[in-house]
Amino acid sequence: MAEKLEGRVIKTISGFHTVAVEGREPVVAQIAGRLKQEWQSTTLVAAGDWVTVALNPDGTGTVEAVAPRKSVLSRSRPTAAPTRKMSADQEQVLVANLDQVIFVFAVKDPTSNLRKLDRFLVVAEMNELPAVICLNKIDLDKNRKVQEQFQMYADIGYPVLHTSVKTGEGIAELKELLHDKISVLAGSSGVGKSSLLNAIQPGLGLKVNQVSQATGKGLHTTRYAELFPLDEGGYVADTPGIRGLALFDLEPYELDAYFREIGPLVEQCQFSDCSHRHEPGCAVKAAVQDGRIHPARYQSYLRLREEHEALDEENY
Repeated sequence: MAEKLEGRVIKTISGFHTVAVEGREPVVAQIAGRLKQEWQSTTLVAAGDWVTVALNPDGTGTVEAVAPRKSVLSRSRPTAAPTRKMSADQEQVLVANLDQVIFVFAVKDPTSNLRKLDRFLVVAEMNELPAVICLNKIDLDKNRKVQEQFQMYADIGYPVLHTSVKTGEGIAELKELLHDKISVLAGSSGVGKSSLLNAIQPGLGLKVNQVSQATGKGLHTTRYAELFPLDEGGYVADTPGIRGLALFDLEPYELDAYFREIGPLVEQCQFSDCSHRHEPGCAVKAAVQDGRIHPARYQSYLRLREEHEALDEENY
């Protein structure tokens, strides 16, 4: 009988999964045929999964079981346009069993896109993932105007970490934040993720960047995910493909719940199906007017709702 091992998937590429097993070398395994017999609505095996592997005589393995996931960072794999239907979308798990997602933005070069951040925060809320906002290159924000813009996220309860590799500000805090956790660092090219990782652990940014470059040269990022171990415990993953993050399996009316400052007000609206656009007695609009909801966040909400209403209409 084949030896059974348990471990964590630390790399997955084109059907081959590298599994870290305590006390021995990692095992490269493929998924057992019986697990692939039926069409799945989600990724069978992803980086971060805990799996049971049967060891083959040649030293490779076969993934025989996948433990239930405590958390995921996922996106949808849409059907081809123009026939896209939300009901046909398949969830793609980018990373499983992660502890937090850290969204990295820069004060400039490139300029921060707050609409993109709002979309990412909705994904984190949907997946019940702790989200941290890292505002990098703060040495370039001489008048602190950009840092003031990000204050609205701190006001609604998101940790906002200010960092600068040049001055060293926030690096120790970021290192402590990553300790003994599985973390995803997400952000656009140029925001300084590699420099931050190098500041935390020499050479780490280079390793992660090599994956980013590979995925940018024709190797699709959804087929290539890797967790990088931290010397002091924990793993970090970079997800270049998060730029295409879609909100998986989200009905337009559900969006309220994933905006922290909007959700608690919904039950106070005069109408139970309030869209928070034009209805009388709308508690959300009232909160925008009196300053409890930032106008920029409200506009992000409206934009995302319109996007999902358009997708929803295609189902009927």
